[in-house]
Amino acid sequence: MTTDIKFKKSAPAKTSIAVITVYDNAKLKGEGLTLDKASKGLISNAIKTSPKFSGKHGETLAVSLPEKSDFDQVICLGLGKAAELNAPKAEELGGKLFAKLESIGTQKAVLLINDIKSTKSLQTQEYAASIAMGFKLRSYKFEIYKAKNKDKKPFKELTIIGDEFKKAEKLYVPQSGVADGVFTARDLINEPPNTLHPPHYAKFIKKELEPLGVKVEILDEKKMKAMGMGAILAVGMGSAQKPRMVIMRWNGSKKKTAPIALVGKGVTFDTGGISLKPGAGMDEMKMDMGGSAAVVGTMKALALRGSKSNVVGIVGLAENMPSSNAYRPGDIIKSYSGKTIEIMNTDAEGRLVLADCLTHVQKKFKPSMIIDLATLTGAIMVALGHEYCGTFTNNDKLWGQMEKASANTSEKLWRMPLDPFWKQDMESNVADLRNLARTSGRWGGACTAAGFLEHFIEDGTTWAHMDIAGTAYIKADKPTVPKFGTGFGVRVLDRLIADNYES
Repeated sequence: MTTDIKFKKSAPAKTSIAVITVYDNAKLKGEGLTLDKASKGLISNAIKTSPKFSGKHGETLAVSLPEKSDFDQVICLGLGKAAELNAPKAEELGGKLFAKLESIGTQKAVLLINDIKSTKSLQTQEYAASIAMGFKLRSYKFEIYKAKNKDKKPFKELTIIGDEFKKAEKLYVPQSGVADGVFTARDLINEPPNTLHPPHYAKFIKKELEPLGVKVEILDEKKMKAMGMGAILAVGMGSAQKPRMVIMRWNGSKKKTAPIALVGKGVTFDTGGISLKPGAGMDEMKMDMGGSAAVVGTMKALALRGSKSNVVGIVGLAENMPSSNAYRPGDIIKSYSGKTIEIMNTDAEGRLVLADCLTHVQKKFKPSMIIDLATLTGAIMVALGHEYCGTFTNNDKLWGQMEKASANTSEKLWRMPLDPFWKQDMESNVADLRNLARTSGRWGGACTAAGFLEHFIEDGTTWAHMDIAGTAYIKADKPTVPKFGTGFGVRVLDRLIADNYES
């Protein structure tokens, strides 16, 4: 069920819970002080005697009010130090507030924002919109396969009250569209592989995006075979569910500019193929399409907020299965680019899917730049864990833009090195390339994978590769991110485009 967030001048009748904001000095002001006086000092006394609440960032304190009060309960929400307030921290507050209200079991609440004072870095209405964004992001649930619990009453409605409510709402509406794109990406990652196989996934994209104004083209295995896309077809040879390539186009700019290209790996289930993975934890390999989910979610976000940009998204969808038809170690396949690839390990399949996608988007659309996303290597998780997405790029200006977008969205990026050695190390003695490094072995695996992809980037093309293996699917809750499918990539890509490539 979707949480509804509204913005109004005054509180609606019959709302049982009010949320007031308190800075780190724990002194009540404005509306908080008014409610405290009406309760004869009950709120201030509760703050004074609480060992766990002093107004620090993210702290909460629930206070029950007398029967004849305007509200049954007040939640004090700690803002922290005024000088340290920014949009990412406001989003964290929104996420923590949702968790608090959900734990109480209430279905409606109002948030009073007049006590949040504008600073040089953030206006009151911006802060309110960011809290709302964090609140919505944390409200995500994936429960479509659970039997309905009639006794469970999910939180339904947050109303944000304040003098700047109209300005806050105007700021929040496009952010809400981005959140919807994140939710779509999360849903796709969390969907079980028996329902989200390549043909079904392709149909979903068309059904989801075309009503929003995104043009969608689907290439099936027959079309790809005729075009010579031997790399993606090889990965999907072992499965009864044949590969698809889906091209999405959003033309939001009035200018006829070359599009930005977003490319996503969509291996809907990765057994490793003939080079079979260990059984333990293999269920998590349903998330090996996280890069494609980020691209689909970003395209949805751009459409929902009416982005004034030209963007083409392309995702390669395949299921990597072992069977008598599966490709083998030792095989030599021919990619769409014409380059041949010696297969050293069938579990290094994502780079093969991306290779044909990268070639197609450059041949057909001549993009101004390319960003690909893939859950590509375990090596990047060894280096950066679940906190950072390893990012490789051949362009310093693009990296600067991505780094800034990262800081503004809390989707953490860390620049990794591209080096001619790793690109050269992916060359084969018997074919043009090989899908595992010749001399590096298991060392620098994320770097050699990027080196492989670099062979499919035309000279002079601005390009970035995001290895999201550690960030697309995690097992720990964060303030605005639930367990498992995170939808990572949607927000940072949307912000990158919004800040730098809209006309």
